[in-house]
Amino acid sequence: MPSRPGLLECIERYFAAAPLLDARIERAGALDVPIADAAWPYPARPRKDAGAVTADDVRGAIALQQAAGLPAALEWILERSPGIGAAARAAGMTVEELPLLVADDPVDVVLPAGVRLFLVGAEDPELPHYQQLAVLAFAHPGGPADVHQVPADTSPEAAARTAVLRERIAEGRTVMMVALESGTPVAVGSHQPVDIDGTEVSEIVGVATLPRLRGRGLGAGIASALAAHARETAELVFLAAGDDEVARVYERIGFARVGTTGVAELPPTE
Repeated sequence: MPSRPGLLECIERYFAAAPLLDARIERAGALDVPIADAAWPYPARPRKDAGAVTADDVRGAIALQQAAGLPAALEWILERSPGIGAAARAAGMTVEELPLLVADDPVDVVLPAGVRLFLVGAEDPELPHYQQLAVLAFAHPGGPADVHQVPADTSPEAAARTAVLRERIAEGRTVMMVALESGTPVAVGSHQPVDIDGTEVSEIVGVATLPRLRGRGLGAGIASALAAHARETAELVFLAAGDDEVARVYERIGFARVGTTGVAELPPTE
């Protein structure tokens, strides 16, 4: 595995390459701002060798995103761009710092009895259900235990997100797995491979467990399976954990922390 500085540079190259098939890249000072379909948006990111990012750069990126109907979002690696958090806060954004980990020596995780893991096909009729499971899980990061059903989302926006995801799965740009218990989806996750000058790198994203079933190792099991699948072709597999507690779970299944991901968004308006 490359050294830590090499890992972070490789991850930055991944993020620079990931939007290129879907988006045109606008510039706001030292930031690159991908302008893509709102059904699959990408955050603004610092451009390599462009210098320090200022609050005016961040405001410019926000303006471009909002004009295109996209969420205002900015991401970066703190160890590579330590000053961006202050610039984002000065521009009115809220900032989170998330542990960044790579698959170092993944451990096979045995799922609970009765739970089976499947690769999701592009034409799977239950794909919208799996997507809503993730929405529900991320809406309730700490529970609640009484959430049992995954409500349907029949909005045009949800349909557009599903259509994009079907296309990505068909093209191999997203690999999705779902855990089923008695035929009911209880956890999901994906990895997203990108070819960078002949080297494949993949990010594990969207690992989510139905709130009432947390603590059973479902998320760890899916993350382990996704890492194993990705490493069949990818030289580097990485993810950003939701917090230090989640990062420790991933460390127990063979991931190693290499840095910190900064995430900035505009706070919700009243």
